[in-house]
Amino acid sequence: MRIEPGAYDFLSNFSTVGAIALGSILATAGALTATQIEWRVERKRREQHAALFFGEVLSAMLALLKLAKRVKGIGDPYGPVTMRIMRQALQEIGIYDRNRENLYNLPDAALRARIHKLVLRISSPLNGLFDMTEEIRVGLQRLRTLDLHPQEREEVEARIRHLTEMRESAFDFMERTAEEVEVLIRDLEPVAGHAFVEYADPARG
Repeated sequence: MRIEPGAYDFLSNFSTVGAIALGSILATAGALTATQIEWRVERKRREQHAALFFGEVLSAMLALLKLAKRVKGIGDPYGPVTMRIMRQALQEIGIYDRNRENLYNLPDAALRARIHKLVLRISSPLNGLFDMTEEIRVGLQRLRTLDLHPQEREEVEARIRHLTEMRESAFDFMERTAEEVEVLIRDLEPVAGHAFVEYADPARG
């Protein structure tokens, strides 16, 4: 039986189609792999950036609280210097609030929760400290009023004593919370790839 010269041309056509299909599959797989690698690198970069940011904010806050404790033991415990330092700590909390969405770049949900909880635990008594200090100041001004009724004077004095105790308790609470912040900063260091010791220690500033 005589075989025509072009009888097996379809085999070469199949071979060509197979090569094209294989090339498409490999190209798609390569693109997907590259995309996955790029996504993982970007996710890691975002995680490190977030850890650096929150580590620096918390370290600055911790350093200010430690400095406030030192200054508080000199002269007027809640004088202008101490309150100025406390106000700077409040500004750090403001920076945290404006960038809080970056928390979600940290994949560890427990770590995110710890950061947010500790900031709230410092923010609440810190804001209260300013409110109580202002109310104490107003109360002391009232006590200087010569025509203040004795009963009213007694009420104002009792209120000032109560506020003074509450203010001290608020400061002590922040001081205890600061110890937890220091532990949290240490946990952020491996993620950030950076040591925050120099920021957290006011003696180095």
